[in-house]
Amino acid sequence: MTRSVVLPRGDVAFRYSRSSGPGGQHAQKSETRVEAVFDVEASDALTETQKRRVIGRAGPVLRSIAQDERSQLRNRELALERLVEQLRQALRVERRRVPTKPTEAARQRRLDEKRRRSKTKRLRRELDD
Repeated sequence: MTRSVVLPRGDVAFRYSRSSGPGGQHAQKSETRVEAVFDVEASDALTETQKRRVIGRAGPVLRSIAQDERSQLRNRELALERLVEQLRQALRVERRRVPTKPTEAARQRRLDEKRRRSKTKRLRRELDD
């Protein structure tokens, strides 16, 4: 899944139900809708720090649902992919922004804009008197 985390299939629980929408006899007889559930707190695949990060961002239980395809197997793959993506997003560490100084040209543009704006306001004031 990521460089530091491998998600064991045993940690993901799958639930199957009948899919909604059109599909005729096939949709009414087969349980193709798949819900993948991952309990973050019960998982041994994550460290305590990773668990805290995931719980803080996504909650203690991650779940994804797939009912896009007619095949239960394909929906299972889609649900697992979506679950892995949720976990990947929750584990991602944002890089700290390193503040930089504005360039000389940027400072000059800012000052020029302030002068233009000041001149515009000064002209308006003289007309109002």
